[in-house]
Amino acid sequence: MPLALPLGFAALILLAPAAQAEDDGTIRVVGHPDPEGLLPDQSAPAAISGVGVPFITKQAPTLNAFQLVNLLPGANVSSTDPFGLSATSSLTLRGLAQDSIGVLLEGAPQNDIGYYYAYPAQFADAENLSEVTLRPGAAAIAAPVVNAVGGVLAVTLDAPHDTPGVFADVSVGSYNERRGFVRVDSGRFAGDTLRAFLSYSNNRADNWRGPGFDTRQHIDAKIAAAWGAGNTASLAISYNDANTSAYASPTLADWQAQGRRFGHGGSYARDGLDYWRLYRQPFRNLYASAPVHLVLSDSLSLDSTTYVQRGFGNAPYGASIGPDGYYPGTVLGTETLDRPVPGATDTTRDVLANFTGDQFRTGEVLSLTWRRGGHALTAGAWFDRGVDHDIQSFTPLDAQGEPLDGWGKGADAIRTDDGRLYALMDIHTTTVTKAFFVADSMTLAQGLTLDLGFKGVNLLHSGRNLLPGTQGAVRANRFAALPRAALHWQASARQQFFANVTTSFRAPDQYALYDNYDGYGGVSSTGTDRLRSERSIAAELGWRWQGRDLSASVTGFGYAFRNRLVATVAPLNGALVNTTINAGRQHTVGVDGEIDWRPAEGVSLYLSGEWLHARLQDDLPVGEDVLPTRGKRAVQAPEVQFGLGGTYDDTRLFGSVALKYVGRQYATLVNDESIPGYATLDVAFGVHFARPGAPRTDLRVNLINLTDPRVLSGVEAVNANARDTMGRRGSLIAGSAPGYYIGAGRAVAVTLAHQFR
Repeated sequence: MPLALPLGFAALILLAPAAQAEDDGTIRVVGHPDPEGLLPDQSAPAAISGVGVPFITKQAPTLNAFQLVNLLPGANVSSTDPFGLSATSSLTLRGLAQDSIGVLLEGAPQNDIGYYYAYPAQFADAENLSEVTLRPGAAAIAAPVVNAVGGVLAVTLDAPHDTPGVFADVSVGSYNERRGFVRVDSGRFAGDTLRAFLSYSNNRADNWRGPGFDTRQHIDAKIAAAWGAGNTASLAISYNDANTSAYASPTLADWQAQGRRFGHGGSYARDGLDYWRLYRQPFRNLYASAPVHLVLSDSLSLDSTTYVQRGFGNAPYGASIGPDGYYPGTVLGTETLDRPVPGATDTTRDVLANFTGDQFRTGEVLSLTWRRGGHALTAGAWFDRGVDHDIQSFTPLDAQGEPLDGWGKGADAIRTDDGRLYALMDIHTTTVTKAFFVADSMTLAQGLTLDLGFKGVNLLHSGRNLLPGTQGAVRANRFAALPRAALHWQASARQQFFANVTTSFRAPDQYALYDNYDGYGGVSSTGTDRLRSERSIAAELGWRWQGRDLSASVTGFGYAFRNRLVATVAPLNGALVNTTINAGRQHTVGVDGEIDWRPAEGVSLYLSGEWLHARLQDDLPVGEDVLPTRGKRAVQAPEVQFGLGGTYDDTRLFGSVALKYVGRQYATLVNDESIPGYATLDVAFGVHFARPGAPRTDLRVNLINLTDPRVLSGVEAVNANARDTMGRRGSLIAGSAPGYYIGAGRAVAVTLAHQFR
């Protein structure tokens, strides 16, 4: 682990007392803050939506960051688990999939370095969040993300409190949900320069659908320093240890035949390879981020964010292997195994097929801002290095069908008698990102600013296929030049107008580089470094009103894509592996809107909506023919969404409501299969037992998915065509059924919270 993060932070703390500066004592009030937690005030020349503490604290504390932003315009959340524990979930934004959305925690990237997904169940506990925001257009110029053609979700941790204290809550609920949380705040120390908090949570719940259960332990910690006239530094750490269930994703035919009964079985003796314990996903992750802001002079400031990410886990499934071995890569494995495999027959052995990922990532974003006259000039650089080792191996089962090691580590994995690992995949990839950016925010007139910027990004994938075969080293080196411009007019204290044009890119994920083997000595798919990067030009035109009792925002937007990379999940040797389809050009236009009315103190009524028109512009080449996809609707892109929410708090009673409707979603590029629109409803109510100003004591009841809609909530595996389709040149192109998420069922959570001082 590099020493830059802890040593750099320590140096700033040691320097803090010597860096004290005179504060002019002026109190500055900016904007008209929204006290109810919906539609927080914004001033950026881009569409930004968010939820704040007053809204977050009324939701079930088990909910993850994706679920918390479900009401926001354009956010389509497919959650298969009402308590937010399972990794089987999805977020699309303006019809752009999860691997197109950058995710930041305290300014540090959270996306998987392999295929760009982010897993919200691993993020910080809800009690420690101060805000979750969505920027659906393009990422800020300094944001350390390379996939964010669809925007950025940013999670901000609560600051350590000024006074010492302990906060704890306990939740119980449906499906034997049991959760405890405790947070300790130090208050100010070291001459009032430092503050810190440390929290721990433990969560367990039975699967709401089918057998099994989920567990999660989590630690968050943050230490913050502030000194002088605006100098700040902090170190945030988030650790997650979870073992959760992978809910089975049906095809449309499966859903029509079995509905919610579709899933894994409860007994190995009866259900064989569909036994639920073969689909448990253990993961451990550590995230650390150290953002620093230094005021070097009246006109010069420095911003730095150093981050580290470490994770290991397994996404296994049930499989069978033949008794005479198979081919790792293209070479026949030794026939004699070094240990017997329980459950073996003359033809097969049942095993746990592992898909393990071992990742380490570190990076640094550094920028200088110089303010002179009507200009704010920024120049900066970003460096990121990630290492990812993925192995698809096999672990024996005992006589009851229990894996000897659910983590899929090498000690118990099946090997040949010469010690080699049986594996269908063994790839080691290093990803290096280097970027520089320059920007100028110019004041053209009173309240009118023009922002111009340029970012250059170089992304290098280099790796090695460690299986025996024809492929060894792989390499893909890509560069993108990304100019941008934005105009912002503060027409009055409450009214803003903005417009922007941005460019973005997304490189194909690392798995596109590698050959995939079929286990019989052949290559099932050939890796390539010729797959083009996705490029986009996006534009927004927006208006905001930020009043004392009413806030509103309307944004019109448009995108033009080249080499539109559509995420899907494809079966590979029994595992579901993330892959992409190049769908060619795509044009998208739409309108987002949201309004928050606060008719009385403690009351907030919120309405959001989106209209989206997303169409493919090219036919899709398939072999020697082309599929008729030109003019079709984009997948996972509902034309209409709307949200209706609100909060109430009179210092004694409180509550919230969140209703979301999502329109029809297509699952194939030729639009021959789709799922209908649906609505979800969450309701919360509670009581404050303590009087205002006293230590907090609350009792809260959360009703999640109150109407219990029996629906498919989203598309997990996009395909080109579900049915056999005639190509433009006259050949019949075989179809393949997409996979879907089953929407979570109804759940109740009761939480008792108390603040100790």
